Amino acid sequence: MENGITEKLLKMLKSSNEPMETSEILSRIKTESRTKVMYRLNDLRGQGLIKGKRIGSGKGSWIWWRADAFS
Repeated sequence: MENGITEKLLKMLKSSNEPMETSEILSRIKTESRTKVMYRLNDLRGQGLIKGKRIGSGKGSWIWWRADAFS
């Protein structure tokens, strides 16, 4: 797990009260490519630290939220 990007993503999603779309996350993390950010987000989702859902087709849009947001 790469600390820099992963820590930024976790901090961002845990501090948000609403789900965030991938484009919102990318606009806040301007230094990284979409591919790298998507890889990290899916890795965090696989570990159960965050939740995510595809809402579009093709490359698609995803929404992301913290794991305990709706409990």
